[in-house]
Amino acid sequence: MPDVIGAVVMIVIAAILLYMAVVRKYEPLLLVPLAFGIILGNFPAAGLTDVSMDGRPGGLFHYLFQGVILGIYPPLIFLGLGAMSNFEPLLSDPRGFLLGAGAQTGIFVTFFLAVSAGFDLGEAAAIGMMGAANGPTAVFVAAHAAPELLAPVAVAAYALIALVPVIQAPLIRVLTTRAERAVPVPEIKAADRNKKVLFPLAATLIIALFIPEALPLGGMFMFGNLLREAGVVERLSKTAQNELLHIVAVFLLLSIGVNATAENLLNRTFVLILGLGLVAIVVATTTGVLVARFLSLISGVRLNPLVGAAALSAVPEAARLAQRMGQRANPRNFLLLHASGANLAGMLVSTLAAGYFLSLL
Repeated sequence: MPDVIGAVVMIVIAAILLYMAVVRKYEPLLLVPLAFGIILGNFPAAGLTDVSMDGRPGGLFHYLFQGVILGIYPPLIFLGLGAMSNFEPLLSDPRGFLLGAGAQTGIFVTFFLAVSAGFDLGEAAAIGMMGAANGPTAVFVAAHAAPELLAPVAVAAYALIALVPVIQAPLIRVLTTRAERAVPVPEIKAADRNKKVLFPLAATLIIALFIPEALPLGGMFMFGNLLREAGVVERLSKTAQNELLHIVAVFLLLSIGVNATAENLLNRTFVLILGLGLVAIVVATTTGVLVARFLSLISGVRLNPLVGAAALSAVPEAARLAQRMGQRANPRNFLLLHASGANLAGMLVSTLAAGYFLSLL
């Protein structure tokens, strides 16, 4: 495809993403910087992308993109997400960990599908991480295991994260009945403060002992959570979950967008990656619902399947969708805390999966 035509197509795609973010309000914090980066990167005369792929000296975006290539931005984003996270629902009902583990089936199913489609193991691992619907983990694994696919995997991952409500909502209606979506959830029991402080320390120790390759992400996630729960560094906690998180996210998404050129994205490989990512989210959502039903069966305590669907680690999109769909079925039902717990469990398990892939590769 000629350069000019390809650039025009990419700018049109960016305009569609901006429409979704600004008019339809689909994850504007993700799509606005990503879309604007795509617009910047597809003006060939600007030379913004010369620097990131072949290593020639360059300007601002060359150096911003080093945070993606070197795996700096994803751990910093996990620091902010950890500072925002409340593990009380998981500590109150540990079944959420099983939901989180079950929903990550999408990662491994997609990994094997990618291998079957002809991708090598590193590329398949990066593509498989889209099954978590977790942008930072997909970027982190791609940067280390498949740098040649970094731009298409990152763009596909963040586009699918923004579309999680659109993908999940009709699928959940097919997989569940209105009566199931109306199942009430028990009240969350308050966790002891000592338990909330010890949890991130214990989790970090477990990660370090069993999957040390996951420490850059998991360790920073737990450090952020410790800042929140310690109760003595409130300014650090607020900075991590607000200013730092937003600044790093802007750098990450703008950098990815600038490298989302026609050359990198308008090809069969990107379409295949996008399709595999879509399959991954469908598999993860389906598995989460099925695991919730199985746990209800063996425990004798009914579990709303929407909580299982929220175990996809798209934080907080999947949890918000579960809350909205639950309240439509039962206005007195408040699923957000339970769904957020499963959501966080999914994020933790996807982090371990990323470390596992890196340890193999």
